[in-house]
Amino acid sequence: GPAESLFKESYYQLMKTALREDGILCCQGECQWLHLDLIKEMRQFCKSLFPVVEYAYCTIPTYPSGQIGFMLCSKNPNTNFREPVQQLSQQQVEERSLKYYNSDIHRAAFILPEFARKVSQAV
Repeated sequence: GPAESLFKESYYQLMKTALREDGILCCQGECQWLHLDLIKEMRQFCKSLFPVVEYAYCTIPTYPSGQIGFMLCSKNPNTNFREPVQQLSQQQVEERSLKYYNSDIHRAAFILPEFARKVSQAV
């Protein structure tokens, strides 16, 4: 479809040139339940372009399968996407009236089901 180019290596190459030296990129990464082969392919070419590549997902009830994934890439080899940049206390979560996000949800987004973890680990 019309969004197909957003999942191609040429798109990620273009985005890489637009980033600062320490820049990060977060793009739609499709759903592990529906497009695992595409996610594997994307991880492979992203790893050839960026020193840090991660896949995360979250729950989106209105999306087919109820989940959507994100491909996260960084030009900085010291980037750790798995840890929140700012650890939120329960008080901060409440003060900001957050209904979904907290530091634990952030970390959990990177914990993949075994079938997806195996594919991801193989790349």
